[in-house]
Amino acid sequence: MLAPIEMSHAVPARKIVRAKPRPNPKPAPEQCAPARFRIVVDVGHTAEALGADSARNDPEFAFNLRLARLIAEKLKSDGFATTRLLVTEGRARPSLFKRVNAANDWRADLFLSIHHDAVPDKFLEEWEFEGARSHFSDRFSGHSLFVSRQNPRYAASLAFARLLGRELKAQDLTYAHQYTLPLMGRYRHQLLDKDVGVYRYDQLVVLSRTRRAAVLLEAGSIINRDEEMAMNSPARQQVIAAAVATAMKEFCAKY
Repeated sequence: MLAPIEMSHAVPARKIVRAKPRPNPKPAPEQCAPARFRIVVDVGHTAEALGADSARNDPEFAFNLRLARLIAEKLKSDGFATTRLLVTEGRARPSLFKRVNAANDWRADLFLSIHHDAVPDKFLEEWEFEGARSHFSDRFSGHSLFVSRQNPRYAASLAFARLLGRELKAQDLTYAHQYTLPLMGRYRHQLLDKDVGVYRYDQLVVLSRTRRAAVLLEAGSIINRDEEMAMNSPARQQVIAAAVATAMKEFCAKY
């Protein structure tokens, strides 16, 4: 018999699979440090340019100063230790550029300007308060928030304004709706958020020329006789200050 032929079984060469290098992990997002988060709380107007008169002949500047002080104190007590209260001197327009320069030089992370609202003169009615002639308009009320598209941090500005608007709404405070009406004339503004009352005001110097996020809060109408009394009350002022602090914590963490 013929010897059986052995079949050779060739072993295929192993394929060497090289492990792909792992991409470098993305750095963890920087956590907000409230103690280092720089906030400017700007007191609207000056002792030389007092702003609007209230229905009872009190100057807007006094309302702004009281509320801004309370907001700054609340922010500091909630951990925002580097909050700065900005009180500016001088005439109206030059003071605007002083505010912007101060915020930019200090490298503020957020600039919040505090004001109280009035109405165009055509809506004013006359009355007498404590023997003195005065003006009022009970037609409109509410707070409002303004941002500028010309601000280099417009998206962040809008984000903070929305956060603050939501906090004010959660406290059952209503925003002013009149700025969208044609009868407001040159004071008419585009409503960016109809849920919480954020308006666009591109040309406003303190909003457009600051280098970081900037928001202006009209805290309420002092030409409206009932709302003027509310704005003078410590309870309302504390509600607004608490809303600012809550919004600031969320803003600091996210933006």
